[in-house]
Amino acid sequence: MVPPQELLFTLMQSLSLLCISLFFISILHSIAKRRSFSISPDKLIPSPPKLPFIGNLHQLSLLFHQSLYSLSLKYGPIMLLQLGEVPCLIVSSSDMACAVMRTHDITLASRPSSVATEVLRFGDMAFEPYGENWRKLRKIFTIHLMSAKKLHSYTTIREEEVGKLIAKISNHASSSSCNPVELSKALFSFMMDVICRVVSGKFIIEERLMYAMMQEVVEESFGLVGQFSIGDVFPSFSWLEGLIGLGRRATRTKKKWDLFFEEVIQAHVERNKGEDNFVDILLSLKNDSSVNLTMNQMKGLLLNAFAAGIDTTYITIDWAMCELMKNPTIMKKLQEEVRGMVKNGDMVRSEDLNQMGYLRAVIKETLRLHPPIPVLPRESMEECEINGFTIPKGTKILINAWAIGREAKSWEVPEEFMPERFIGSQLDYSGNNFQYIPFGAGRRICPGIAFGSATAELALANMIHHFDWELPSGMTTEELDMSDSPGFSVHRKNELELVVKKAHCLY
Repeated sequence: MVPPQELLFTLMQSLSLLCISLFFISILHSIAKRRSFSISPDKLIPSPPKLPFIGNLHQLSLLFHQSLYSLSLKYGPIMLLQLGEVPCLIVSSSDMACAVMRTHDITLASRPSSVATEVLRFGDMAFEPYGENWRKLRKIFTIHLMSAKKLHSYTTIREEEVGKLIAKISNHASSSSCNPVELSKALFSFMMDVICRVVSGKFIIEERLMYAMMQEVVEESFGLVGQFSIGDVFPSFSWLEGLIGLGRRATRTKKKWDLFFEEVIQAHVERNKGEDNFVDILLSLKNDSSVNLTMNQMKGLLLNAFAAGIDTTYITIDWAMCELMKNPTIMKKLQEEVRGMVKNGDMVRSEDLNQMGYLRAVIKETLRLHPPIPVLPRESMEECEINGFTIPKGTKILINAWAIGREAKSWEVPEEFMPERFIGSQLDYSGNNFQYIPFGAGRRICPGIAFGSATAELALANMIHHFDWELPSGMTTEELDMSDSPGFSVHRKNELELVVKKAHCLY
């Protein structure tokens, strides 16, 4: 009988030889694939110098949008990167964005898949390939959650939750005038309360159903989607995903979402009240044979509502407060507008926002410099031509909205925070002005623009109206960290903490 130690050693040797053999086979396969692929046989797209095997991966940092921007300044508004085995077209100007999202919008309307999105998504709208199924999901999401009628019905929810946010900050100001308030955390909780009420009804908030884990799972999801996995850049090595890739982490995160959605859906089934919230509407549609909505698609739509609804709006308010602290003159001007419109200690209401042009300019300028999703992914469904370059079917395309918001030909002093540039300007979020696409454009434009902007405006107006804000003791505006964090959505690297005082002139 072979001793166990020798048997184990022999087994390890065999596995090592197998892995080495597969490794070299994969290398040969990937080289053959790359040699047979030509993205533009007639005209070469500008491309940074590549290294063997890894291509341009060494030129990218964790802050992917900033790396792409730096490369575009040298190689132009449209360039080709080789990310391992995968060619990727990078678009960094308004003209090229217009070509992608207007001229060839239908042809380039699909989404590229990744290891993380394939694992995380249930049957959602955001990463669904373009086609009949995507159209069905987007129609359901838009009509039953984001229509004009629905948005108007959320007014009371927004105002009530903003009131709770103001009360929470006010309590902190009364009890701890010197200790900073953890504003980033407060804003995330505020948006979680808003979205939970809009999507699932008030009982979710009252029972705090799976509430503690929500911030963690939202941040995990956007962090995973924003990372390259082995299988994304080296498809020939996708067999390694189960061992060392992020696929396993994505699977764990999906299980958390699945547990949350199962609890939410089951609670609605047991209550069976047929209320006018999104979960109840989806349950009714699931039982409608003409709609053919599956449970997986229902969970996917809930994922879109919870993850995107919470994260992107919270990021915008957080960055706006940070920019205002960095620019005291702008803060003072905004305070004068808001406090001039709403007297005493009254709440700013939704109907007051139409008169606050400078407030909207502050939000727009925040989104120009800090679009929540800085890089917008597309994929070609057919061959097309952009700027004289032939783009084959199946090409991955990344539109750098972060870079376009800093394009020198479109923006005066692009790196400066200047809300005044939007006063009297016709630029808006509609996706018709390609120098300003914080929510994308074309068929893939974000369907939650009106909801997100209205919520951000109302929250920011009341925070500015009711309180005076200061940096923590000893910190100057120059020391305020404005660094991005890596990920599909871009938060501030460090959470914002500010000293808050009630605005005594109002009381």
